[in-house]
Amino acid sequence: MADRVTVIGWDGTPLTDAARSAVAAATLVAGAAHHLALPEIPPGAERVRLGSVHLAARRIAQHRGTAVVLADGDPGFFGVVRTLRAPEHGLEVEVMPAVSSVATAFARAGMPWDDAQVVVAHTRDLRRAVNVCRAHTKVAVLTSPGAGPAELALLLQGVHRTFVICEALGTEREQVTVLTSDKVADHTWRDPNVVIVIGGTGARPVAPGRGQPAAGTGGWIAGRATGYPSPLRGWALPAPAYATVLGEDESPQLRAAQLARLGPRVGDLVWDIGAGSGAAAVETAGFGAAVIAVDRDADACGRVAALARRFGVQLQTVHGSAPQVLEDLPEPDVVRIGGGGVPVVAACAARRPERIVTHAATRDAAEAVGAVLADAGYGVECVLLQSVELDTRGWTERERAVRFLLCGHRPHP
Repeated sequence: MADRVTVIGWDGTPLTDAARSAVAAATLVAGAAHHLALPEIPPGAERVRLGSVHLAARRIAQHRGTAVVLADGDPGFFGVVRTLRAPEHGLEVEVMPAVSSVATAFARAGMPWDDAQVVVAHTRDLRRAVNVCRAHTKVAVLTSPGAGPAELALLLQGVHRTFVICEALGTEREQVTVLTSDKVADHTWRDPNVVIVIGGTGARPVAPGRGQPAAGTGGWIAGRATGYPSPLRGWALPAPAYATVLGEDESPQLRAAQLARLGPRVGDLVWDIGAGSGAAAVETAGFGAAVIAVDRDADACGRVAALARRFGVQLQTVHGSAPQVLEDLPEPDVVRIGGGGVPVVAACAARRPERIVTHAATRDAAEAVGAVLADAGYGVECVLLQSVELDTRGWTERERAVRFLLCGHRPHP
Protein backbone atom coordinates (compact mmCIF):
# COMPACT_ATOMS: atom_id res chain seq x y z
CA MET A 1 0.00 0.00 0.00
CA ALA A 2 1.16 3.56 -0.67
CA ASP A 3 2.93 5.08 2.33
CA ARG A 4 0.88 8.25 1.94
CA VAL A 5 -1.86 9.43 -0.43
CA THR A 6 -2.55 13.13 -0.88
CA VAL A 7 -5.53 14.26 -2.96
CA ILE A 8 -5.09 17.78 -4.32
CA GLY A 9 -7.91 19.82 -5.81
CA TRP A 10 -7.01 22.13 -8.68
CA ASP A 11 -9.15 25.00 -9.94
CA GLY A 12 -6.79 26.57 -12.46
CA THR A 13 -4.97 28.76 -9.93
CA PRO A 14 -1.32 28.13 -8.91
CA LEU A 15 -0.81 25.28 -6.44
CA THR A 16 -0.37 26.26 -2.80
CA ASP A 17 3.01 25.79 -1.09
CA ALA A 18 1.65 22.69 0.71
CA ALA A 19 0.36 21.22 -2.53
CA ARG A 20 3.66 21.88 -4.34
CA SER A 21 5.58 20.19 -1.53
CA ALA A 22 3.33 17.12 -1.70
CA VAL A 23 3.73 16.89 -5.50
CA ALA A 24 7.51 17.32 -5.29
CA ALA A 25 7.76 14.38 -2.85
CA ALA A 26 5.50 12.09 -4.89
CA THR A 27 6.74 8.90 -6.48
CA LEU A 28 3.36 8.36 -8.19
CA VAL A 29 1.04 11.06 -9.54
CA ALA A 30 -2.46 10.29 -10.84
CA GLY A 31 -4.67 12.73 -12.68
CA ALA A 32 -6.20 13.80 -15.97
CA ALA A 33 -3.99 14.70 -18.92
CA HIS A 34 -3.96 18.42 -18.05
CA HIS A 35 -2.96 17.61 -14.47
CA LEU A 36 -0.11 15.35 -15.53
CA ALA A 37 1.24 18.16 -17.73
CA LEU A 38 1.79 20.49 -14.75
CA PRO A 39 5.46 21.52 -14.47
CA GLU A 40 5.56 20.76 -10.73
CA ILE A 41 5.37 16.98 -11.27
CA PRO A 42 8.78 15.31 -10.68
CA PRO A 43 10.26 13.85 -13.89
CA GLY A 44 10.91 10.49 -12.23
CA ALA A 45 7.42 10.02 -10.78
CA GLU A 46 5.17 7.33 -12.18
CA ARG A 47 2.21 8.92 -13.95
CA VAL A 48 -1.25 7.31 -13.94
CA ARG A 49 -4.09 8.63 -16.12
CA LEU A 50 -7.40 8.91 -14.28
CA GLY A 51 -9.66 7.18 -16.76
CA SER A 52 -11.20 4.68 -14.37
CA VAL A 53 -10.80 5.89 -10.79
CA HIS A 54 -11.22 2.32 -9.52
CA LEU A 55 -8.31 1.08 -11.66
CA ALA A 56 -6.17 4.00 -10.53
CA ALA A 57 -7.07 3.32 -6.88
CA ARG A 58 -5.95 -0.30 -7.25
CA ARG A 59 -2.65 0.83 -8.75
CA ILE A 60 -2.14 3.34 -5.91
CA ALA A 61 -2.93 0.65 -3.33
CA GLN A 62 -0.18 -1.54 -4.84
CA HIS A 63 2.36 1.30 -4.96
CA ARG A 64 5.23 1.46 -2.49
CA GLY A 65 5.97 5.13 -2.03
CA THR A 66 4.20 8.47 -1.82
CA ALA A 67 1.19 9.03 -4.08
CA VAL A 68 -0.57 12.23 -5.15
CA VAL A 69 -3.95 12.35 -6.90
CA LEU A 70 -4.84 15.56 -8.75
CA ALA A 71 -8.50 16.35 -9.43
CA ASP A 72 -10.47 19.38 -10.57
CA GLY A 73 -12.19 21.51 -7.93
CA ASP A 74 -13.11 19.97 -4.60
CA PRO A 75 -12.31 16.23 -4.85
CA GLY A 76 -14.61 15.50 -1.91
CA PHE A 77 -17.68 16.92 -3.68
CA PHE A 78 -18.85 14.29 -6.23
CA GLY A 79 -15.14 13.56 -6.67
CA VAL A 80 -12.45 10.91 -6.36
CA VAL A 81 -12.25 10.87 -2.55
CA ARG A 82 -15.28 8.56 -2.21
CA THR A 83 -13.75 5.94 -4.51
CA LEU A 84 -10.28 6.18 -2.97
CA ARG A 85 -11.73 5.66 0.51
CA ALA A 86 -13.82 2.65 -0.52
CA PRO A 87 -13.17 -0.38 1.74
CA GLU A 88 -11.84 -2.53 -1.09
CA HIS A 89 -8.89 -0.18 -1.62
CA GLY A 90 -8.04 0.45 2.04
CA LEU A 91 -6.56 3.91 1.37
CA GLU A 92 -6.29 6.66 3.95
CA VAL A 93 -6.08 10.03 2.25
CA GLU A 94 -5.20 13.61 3.06
CA VAL A 95 -7.29 16.09 1.08
CA MET A 96 -6.30 19.58 -0.05
CA PRO A 97 -9.46 20.96 -1.67
CA ALA A 98 -9.84 23.77 -4.16
CA VAL A 99 -12.98 25.72 -5.07
CA SER A 100 -15.54 23.27 -6.46
CA SER A 101 -16.59 23.62 -10.08
CA VAL A 102 -20.18 24.20 -8.92
CA ALA A 103 -19.14 27.10 -6.69
CA THR A 104 -17.03 28.49 -9.52
CA ALA A 105 -19.91 28.22 -12.00
CA PHE A 106 -22.29 30.13 -9.73
CA ALA A 107 -19.57 32.70 -9.05
CA ARG A 108 -19.10 33.25 -12.79
CA ALA A 109 -22.87 33.70 -13.10
CA GLY A 110 -22.94 36.06 -10.11
CA MET A 111 -25.63 33.97 -8.40
CA PRO A 112 -26.09 32.58 -4.89
CA TRP A 113 -26.33 28.79 -4.76
CA ASP A 114 -27.43 27.89 -1.26
CA ASP A 115 -30.92 27.35 -2.74
CA ALA A 116 -29.76 25.15 -5.64
CA GLN A 117 -30.04 21.42 -6.21
CA VAL A 118 -26.83 19.76 -7.42
CA VAL A 119 -26.94 16.60 -9.52
CA VAL A 120 -24.51 14.51 -11.56
CA ALA A 121 -25.63 13.47 -15.03
CA HIS A 122 -24.48 10.20 -16.60
CA THR A 123 -25.93 8.53 -19.68
CA ARG A 124 -27.31 5.68 -17.53
CA ASP A 125 -29.42 7.97 -15.32
CA LEU A 126 -29.70 11.21 -17.29
CA ARG A 127 -33.51 11.22 -17.05
CA ARG A 128 -33.32 11.51 -13.25
CA ALA A 129 -31.17 14.64 -13.55
CA VAL A 130 -33.69 16.00 -16.07
CA ASN A 131 -36.56 15.28 -13.68
CA VAL A 132 -34.83 17.31 -10.97
CA CYS A 133 -34.55 20.18 -13.48
CA ARG A 134 -38.30 19.83 -14.16
CA ALA A 135 -39.16 19.92 -10.46
CA HIS A 136 -36.86 22.68 -9.16
CA THR A 137 -36.15 26.28 -10.12
CA LYS A 138 -32.35 26.24 -9.74
CA VAL A 139 -30.25 23.16 -10.48
CA ALA A 140 -26.54 22.72 -11.11
CA VAL A 141 -25.79 19.74 -13.33
CA LEU A 142 -22.31 18.22 -13.46
CA THR A 143 -22.30 16.74 -16.95
CA SER A 144 -20.43 13.90 -18.63
CA PRO A 145 -19.92 12.81 -22.27
CA GLY A 146 -23.29 11.86 -23.73
CA ALA A 147 -25.11 13.59 -20.88
CA GLY A 148 -24.39 17.23 -21.57
CA PRO A 149 -26.32 20.46 -22.16
CA ALA A 150 -27.82 19.35 -25.49
CA GLU A 151 -29.13 16.07 -24.06
CA LEU A 152 -30.54 17.86 -21.01
CA ALA A 153 -32.37 20.37 -23.20
CA LEU A 154 -33.80 17.71 -25.52
CA LEU A 155 -35.18 15.64 -22.64
CA LEU A 156 -36.78 18.64 -20.93
CA GLN A 157 -39.27 18.50 -23.82
CA GLY A 158 -41.60 21.47 -23.62
CA VAL A 159 -40.43 22.76 -20.23
CA HIS A 160 -38.91 26.23 -20.63
CA ARG A 161 -35.68 26.84 -18.73
CA THR A 162 -32.64 29.12 -19.01
CA PHE A 163 -29.24 27.40 -19.23
CA VAL A 164 -26.00 28.94 -17.95
CA ILE A 165 -23.36 26.69 -19.52
CA CYS A 166 -19.87 26.88 -18.05
CA GLU A 167 -17.16 25.21 -20.13
CA ALA A 168 -13.52 24.52 -19.21
CA LEU A 169 -13.70 26.43 -15.93
CA GLY A 170 -10.35 27.57 -14.62
CA THR A 171 -8.56 27.15 -17.94
CA GLU A 172 -7.61 29.49 -20.77
CA ARG A 173 -10.53 28.05 -22.78
CA GLU A 174 -13.13 28.95 -20.13
CA GLN A 175 -16.42 30.13 -21.60
CA VAL A 176 -19.80 30.97 -20.02
CA THR A 177 -22.89 30.99 -22.26
CA VAL A 178 -26.49 31.88 -21.40
CA LEU A 179 -29.21 30.41 -23.64
CA THR A 180 -32.86 29.42 -23.40
CA SER A 181 -33.31 25.65 -23.37
CA ASP A 182 -34.87 25.54 -26.85
CA LYS A 183 -31.61 26.87 -28.36
CA VAL A 184 -29.13 24.69 -26.46
CA ALA A 185 -29.38 21.57 -28.64
CA ASP A 186 -28.32 23.61 -31.69
CA HIS A 187 -24.75 23.93 -30.37
CA THR A 188 -21.81 21.61 -29.65
CA TRP A 189 -20.40 21.80 -26.12
CA ARG A 190 -17.09 20.73 -24.64
CA ASP A 191 -17.12 17.91 -22.05
CA PRO A 192 -17.30 17.95 -19.15
CA ASN A 193 -18.98 21.16 -18.07
CA VAL A 194 -21.30 22.59 -15.43
CA VAL A 195 -24.81 23.65 -16.45
CA ILE A 196 -26.94 25.87 -14.24
CA VAL A 197 -30.60 25.33 -15.12
CA ILE A 198 -32.92 28.14 -14.01
CA GLY A 199 -36.63 28.76 -14.41
CA GLY A 200 -40.13 27.73 -13.53
CA THR A 201 -42.87 29.06 -11.29
CA GLY A 202 -41.48 31.53 -8.78
CA ALA A 203 -37.99 31.66 -10.30
CA ARG A 204 -36.33 35.05 -10.49
CA PRO A 205 -35.69 36.32 -14.00
CA VAL A 206 -32.22 36.07 -15.49
CA ALA A 207 -30.79 39.38 -16.61
CA PRO A 208 -30.32 39.58 -20.40
CA GLY A 209 -26.85 38.42 -21.38
CA ARG A 210 -25.93 37.41 -17.84
CA GLY A 211 -26.68 34.57 -15.48
CA GLN A 212 -27.49 36.66 -12.45
CA PRO A 213 -31.08 37.01 -11.21
CA ALA A 214 -32.61 39.89 -9.37
CA ALA A 215 -31.68 40.04 -5.68
CA GLY A 216 -33.97 38.33 -3.21
CA THR A 217 -34.27 37.39 0.41
CA GLY A 218 -32.06 34.66 1.87
CA GLY A 219 -33.19 31.33 3.21
CA TRP A 220 -32.21 29.28 6.24
CA ILE A 221 -31.40 25.84 4.79
CA ALA A 222 -29.28 24.81 1.82
CA GLY A 223 -31.02 23.27 -1.19
CA ARG A 224 -34.64 23.13 -0.13
CA ALA A 225 -36.52 21.88 2.88
CA THR A 226 -37.70 18.32 2.39
CA GLY A 227 -41.37 17.48 2.51
CA TYR A 228 -44.39 19.44 1.46
CA PRO A 229 -43.52 23.13 0.80
CA SER A 230 -46.92 24.60 1.68
CA PRO A 231 -47.14 27.02 4.62
CA LEU A 232 -49.96 24.73 5.76
CA ARG A 233 -48.65 21.80 7.76
CA GLY A 234 -49.48 18.32 6.55
CA TRP A 235 -50.60 16.79 3.26
CA ALA A 236 -53.74 15.13 1.89
CA LEU A 237 -55.33 18.42 2.85
CA PRO A 238 -59.11 19.07 2.69
CA ALA A 239 -60.77 21.30 0.11
CA PRO A 240 -60.63 24.57 2.13
CA ALA A 241 -56.83 24.43 2.10
CA TYR A 242 -56.93 24.71 -1.68
CA ALA A 243 -59.72 27.27 -1.85
CA THR A 244 -61.33 25.08 -4.48
CA VAL A 245 -63.93 22.34 -4.91
CA LEU A 246 -62.62 18.77 -4.87
CA GLY A 247 -64.20 16.26 -7.23
CA GLU A 248 -66.19 13.23 -6.11
CA ASP A 249 -63.08 11.03 -6.41
CA GLU A 250 -60.70 13.46 -4.70
CA SER A 251 -61.35 12.92 -1.01
CA PRO A 252 -58.34 13.64 1.23
CA GLN A 253 -58.45 10.08 2.57
CA LEU A 254 -58.29 8.52 -0.92
CA ARG A 255 -55.54 10.99 -1.89
CA ALA A 256 -53.50 10.07 1.19
CA ALA A 257 -53.67 6.38 0.29
CA GLN A 258 -52.76 7.10 -3.34
CA LEU A 259 -49.73 9.18 -2.35
CA ALA A 260 -48.61 6.49 0.08
CA ARG A 261 -48.67 3.91 -2.72
CA LEU A 262 -47.05 6.22 -5.28
CA GLY A 263 -44.13 7.10 -2.98
CA PRO A 264 -42.95 10.07 -5.11
CA ARG A 265 -39.24 10.87 -4.75
CA VAL A 266 -36.73 13.43 -6.01
CA GLY A 267 -35.64 12.30 -9.47
CA ASP A 268 -38.98 10.64 -10.30
CA LEU A 269 -41.32 11.65 -13.09
CA VAL A 270 -44.98 11.20 -12.13
CA TRP A 271 -47.90 11.23 -14.52
CA ASP A 272 -51.16 12.45 -12.94
CA ILE A 273 -53.85 11.55 -15.48
CA GLY A 274 -57.23 13.13 -14.90
CA ALA A 275 -55.69 15.73 -12.61
CA GLY A 276 -59.05 17.33 -11.71
CA SER A 277 -58.60 20.04 -9.10
CA GLY A 278 -54.81 19.53 -9.06
CA ALA A 279 -54.63 18.66 -5.36
CA ALA A 280 -52.94 15.30 -5.99
CA ALA A 281 -50.53 16.77 -8.56
CA VAL A 282 -49.52 19.64 -6.28
CA GLU A 283 -48.98 17.37 -3.29
CA THR A 284 -46.95 14.94 -5.40
CA ALA A 285 -44.74 17.80 -6.61
CA GLY A 286 -44.35 18.88 -3.01
CA PHE A 287 -42.34 15.72 -2.33
CA GLY A 288 -39.75 16.83 -4.89
CA ALA A 289 -40.84 14.70 -7.85
CA ALA A 290 -41.36 16.06 -11.35
CA VAL A 291 -45.06 15.97 -12.29
CA ILE A 292 -46.93 16.06 -15.59
CA ALA A 293 -50.61 16.73 -14.91
CA VAL A 294 -52.89 15.63 -17.76
CA ASP A 295 -56.54 16.57 -18.17
CA ARG A 296 -58.95 16.73 -21.11
CA ASP A 297 -60.55 19.89 -19.67
CA ALA A 298 -58.59 23.04 -20.53
CA ASP A 299 -60.11 24.89 -17.57
CA ALA A 300 -58.93 22.11 -15.25
CA CYS A 301 -55.38 22.48 -16.63
CA GLY A 302 -55.55 26.20 -15.90
CA ARG A 303 -56.72 25.54 -12.33
CA VAL A 304 -53.92 23.03 -11.76
CA ALA A 305 -51.31 25.53 -12.99
CA ALA A 306 -52.76 28.26 -10.78
CA LEU A 307 -52.76 25.97 -7.75
CA ALA A 308 -49.13 25.03 -8.41
CA ARG A 309 -48.17 28.72 -8.49
CA ARG A 310 -50.06 29.33 -5.26
CA PHE A 311 -48.28 26.50 -3.48
CA GLY A 312 -44.89 27.24 -5.03
CA VAL A 313 -44.26 23.91 -6.76
CA GLN A 314 -43.12 23.10 -10.28
CA LEU A 315 -45.25 20.97 -12.59
CA GLN A 316 -46.20 20.75 -16.26
CA THR A 317 -49.78 20.63 -17.45
CA VAL A 318 -50.82 18.83 -20.65
CA HIS A 319 -54.25 19.38 -22.15
CA GLY A 320 -55.60 16.37 -24.00
CA SER A 321 -57.51 13.11 -23.81
CA ALA A 322 -55.80 9.98 -22.56
CA PRO A 323 -54.63 7.55 -23.75
CA GLN A 324 -53.85 9.35 -27.05
CA VAL A 325 -52.14 12.32 -25.42
CA LEU A 326 -49.78 10.05 -23.47
CA GLU A 327 -47.89 8.86 -26.55
CA ASP A 328 -45.54 11.85 -26.69
CA LEU A 329 -44.88 12.17 -22.95
CA PRO A 330 -41.50 11.16 -21.47
CA GLU A 331 -41.31 7.84 -19.63
CA PRO A 332 -42.87 7.90 -16.13
CA ASP A 333 -41.58 6.27 -12.96
CA VAL A 334 -45.00 6.11 -11.31
CA VAL A 335 -48.50 6.95 -12.53
CA ARG A 336 -51.66 8.11 -10.78
CA ILE A 337 -54.82 7.64 -12.83
CA GLY A 338 -57.73 9.76 -11.69
CA GLY A 339 -59.96 8.86 -14.62
CA GLY A 340 -60.09 7.06 -17.93
CA GLY A 341 -60.73 3.47 -16.95
CA VAL A 342 -59.33 0.32 -18.51
CA PRO A 343 -57.98 1.84 -21.80
CA VAL A 344 -55.86 4.37 -19.89
CA VAL A 345 -54.63 1.74 -17.42
CA ALA A 346 -53.60 -0.50 -20.33
CA ALA A 347 -51.79 2.34 -22.11
CA CYS A 348 -49.89 3.24 -18.93
CA ALA A 349 -48.95 -0.37 -18.23
CA ALA A 350 -47.46 -0.58 -21.72
CA ARG A 351 -44.97 2.14 -20.70
CA ARG A 352 -43.77 -0.03 -17.77
CA PRO A 353 -43.68 2.44 -14.86
CA GLU A 354 -42.70 1.04 -11.47
CA ARG A 355 -46.17 1.63 -10.06
CA ILE A 356 -49.64 2.47 -11.30
CA VAL A 357 -52.16 3.72 -8.75
CA THR A 358 -55.85 4.20 -9.55
CA HIS A 359 -59.30 3.66 -8.05
CA ALA A 360 -62.73 2.33 -8.99
CA ALA A 361 -66.24 3.02 -7.79
CA THR A 362 -67.54 -0.55 -8.18
CA ARG A 363 -66.20 -4.06 -7.71
CA ASP A 364 -66.76 -4.90 -11.38
CA ALA A 365 -64.68 -1.90 -12.44
CA ALA A 366 -61.98 -2.81 -9.91
CA GLU A 367 -61.83 -6.38 -11.22
CA ALA A 368 -61.49 -5.15 -14.81
CA VAL A 369 -58.62 -2.81 -13.90
CA GLY A 370 -56.94 -5.51 -11.82
CA ALA A 371 -57.13 -7.96 -14.72
CA VAL A 372 -55.44 -5.48 -17.08
CA LEU A 373 -52.62 -4.88 -14.60
CA ALA A 374 -52.15 -8.59 -13.97
CA ASP A 375 -52.10 -9.37 -17.71
CA ALA A 376 -49.36 -6.74 -18.09
CA GLY A 377 -47.20 -8.53 -15.51
CA TYR A 378 -47.91 -6.29 -12.53
CA GLY A 379 -48.57 -7.48 -9.01
CA VAL A 380 -51.98 -6.18 -8.00
CA GLU A 381 -53.11 -4.84 -4.64
CA CYS A 382 -56.74 -3.84 -4.07
CA VAL A 383 -58.17 -2.28 -0.91
CA LEU A 384 -61.72 -1.18 -0.20
CA LEU A 385 -61.54 2.25 1.42
CA GLN A 386 -64.47 3.74 3.30
CA SER A 387 -64.23 7.13 4.96
CA VAL A 388 -66.86 9.04 6.87
CA GLU A 389 -66.37 12.73 7.57
CA LEU A 390 -68.09 13.88 10.76
CA ASP A 391 -69.34 17.29 11.83
CA THR A 392 -67.89 17.49 15.35
CA ARG A 393 -70.41 20.10 16.48
CA GLY A 394 -73.11 17.44 16.61
CA TRP A 395 -71.06 14.36 15.68
CA THR A 396 -73.25 13.83 12.68
CA GLU A 397 -72.20 12.38 9.36
CA ARG A 398 -71.22 15.05 6.85
CA GLU A 399 -69.87 13.03 3.93
CA ARG A 400 -69.21 9.37 3.13
CA ALA A 401 -66.86 8.02 0.44
CA VAL A 402 -66.37 4.39 -0.64
CA ARG A 403 -63.78 3.49 -3.28
CA PHE A 404 -61.62 0.56 -4.37
CA LEU A 405 -57.93 1.58 -4.35
CA LEU A 406 -55.79 -0.39 -6.81
CA CYS A 407 -52.00 -0.44 -7.03
CA GLY A 408 -50.08 -2.26 -9.72
CA HIS A 409 -46.44 -2.75 -8.82
CA ARG A 410 -43.80 -4.08 -11.17
CA PRO A 411 -41.90 -7.03 -9.65
CA HIS A 412 -38.32 -6.22 -8.65
CA PRO A 413 -35.67 -8.09 -10.62
